[in-house]
Amino acid sequence: MPTLVEQYRHQLGRSAPPTDVRSWERSLTVLANDLVDAGLTEVEVLVEYQLPLTSKRADVVLCGTHPQTGDSSYVVVELKQWTRAHLAEDSVDVVELDGAGERLHPVEQVRRYCSHLGDFAAVLANNPDQLAGVAYLHNATDADVAELWELPPTEHGQMFTGQRRGAFLDYLRTRLATGPGAIAADDLLTSAVRPSKQLMALAADEVQHREQFVLLDEQQVAYSLVLRAVERAYARNAKEVLVISGGPGSGKSVIALSLLGELSRRGLTALHATGSSAFTQTLRRVAGARAPREKGMFKYFNQFVSAQRNGIDVLICDEAHRLRETSANRYTKATERTGKPQVDELIDAARVPVFLLDEHQVVRPGEIGTVADIEAAASRLGLDTRVVNLDAQFRCGGSRAYEHWVLRLLGLEEGGPAAWEGDEAFSVVVAQAPSPMEDHLRSFLEKGYGARMAAGYCWRWSDPIKGGGLAADVQIGPWHRPWNNKKQTSHNGAPGTPFWATDPAGFEQVGCIYTAQGFEYDYAGVIIGPDLVWRTDRWVAQPDKSHDTAVKRGTYDEFDRAIRNAYKVLLTRGMRGAIVYSTDPETQTLLESLIPEHA
Repeated sequence: MPTLVEQYRHQLGRSAPPTDVRSWERSLTVLANDLVDAGLTEVEVLVEYQLPLTSKRADVVLCGTHPQTGDSSYVVVELKQWTRAHLAEDSVDVVELDGAGERLHPVEQVRRYCSHLGDFAAVLANNPDQLAGVAYLHNATDADVAELWELPPTEHGQMFTGQRRGAFLDYLRTRLATGPGAIAADDLLTSAVRPSKQLMALAADEVQHREQFVLLDEQQVAYSLVLRAVERAYARNAKEVLVISGGPGSGKSVIALSLLGELSRRGLTALHATGSSAFTQTLRRVAGARAPREKGMFKYFNQFVSAQRNGIDVLICDEAHRLRETSANRYTKATERTGKPQVDELIDAARVPVFLLDEHQVVRPGEIGTVADIEAAASRLGLDTRVVNLDAQFRCGGSRAYEHWVLRLLGLEEGGPAAWEGDEAFSVVVAQAPSPMEDHLRSFLEKGYGARMAAGYCWRWSDPIKGGGLAADVQIGPWHRPWNNKKQTSHNGAPGTPFWATDPAGFEQVGCIYTAQGFEYDYAGVIIGPDLVWRTDRWVAQPDKSHDTAVKRGTYDEFDRAIRNAYKVLLTRGMRGAIVYSTDPETQTLLESLIPEHA
């Protein structure tokens, strides 16, 4: 057990929670004894195996050879210490665990782990039969979990209780031979990872045709919760507000598009809304490609001022941390300035309002998208709120260590800046100047990866030059590059503002928080400008160095919070790596002391 604890700390950069250690002590001992009794003592056991491109970990992957074919064979095992559980109301894939709330059915959980592993581990590409999945509830009897048997088993998802230990051992013998499994384990651990399923590349098929993404654990629970809420809304004329909260890359927008597609295929009225022009317009272009009807499914938060009460079945409010206090702006007619909170308008508009948000992405004064804000609005309207927290990390290579490192670096989590100890899933580099950063990122472009450079809003943003290109506003020493195009449409080869993150030509411009938020690319370059600098032992925000007039209108504390959140967003756009540079010498010295790899 000490080895497991030490490896956990090495891999994740933090100590293993006592609850995890207790689980290992209780469950792994049981599994080890079972393997001995099954005669499988030479099988390799991968504990807390991290699924590719996500922070999700399978409890155990057993690696060996198949007794019939002689090929490598793998059994994913989810170990549950549950003693009693039953199906959640109106569901076959979500269960109520006594005293612990809703969980994904363990058979569905392991089945989705197998699907995800098969999608991304190249070693499994040509032979999906090499992979099997088991949920082992070793403390339960059949009667304790009687309702859970209603979910039909598949080769990627079967359930065994402690009462069925003999059947469990027999099953393992059908999948694993008695010989050594070291080669199979090495093949899996060193397997190439297939390209990630990036949201925008698959958005059209997700919405128009079929599911493209495999939802894992809390993602599937949240997805099921919304579908069940729709059924309840009609069956009982009941209404509740749903909130799905999670950090960058936890799958919020994947859930949103999965729901939008499924609800539409069921013939229900579902709309997707955001407060981001770039995100919405990109979805309209990509998901609505070749299907104009789908374009109308993507709206803005301020388009529901006069919406009919409960006129929509489901309103999916993505990026809900961008909610404003009201929908009124300088163009709003006086007769439409009702003063009604924007969140109230959105709740009123649908039978089932769904809000997906990350509280650390509030980047402008007047944005009120927090769980507490939405719960308060629902309470004012006499409605209950149900909240699902997503704890997975899909962006940033699934690196939880990097996520926590960024939060500590920016003072958004206790502990202060810490040295980057490395993570095989994610590369972090500090650049000596913008030019080597650009060269570093361009080398990835040449290998077929996606990359972008973004910076704090610390330089003027000029209008496009008539008859010419874009002004090189971002100037750092001899290096100078233009901001992303200010126009909504392309200009002299530069993509329009909404498409900077997704159009290949966007690499030639520097993006900002408003064009990067909500998007992802393989490698992220981040220039920290003089609006946030490190002084001795703390961060100091400098509003006078910012060109973001909207953020500067607030108080100093509001500016400080917004600017840290903005850099947090920029630093977590990459799926495989990040490279960072600061224009301020003292801040650059801090980064160089924390990050071993320099460019």
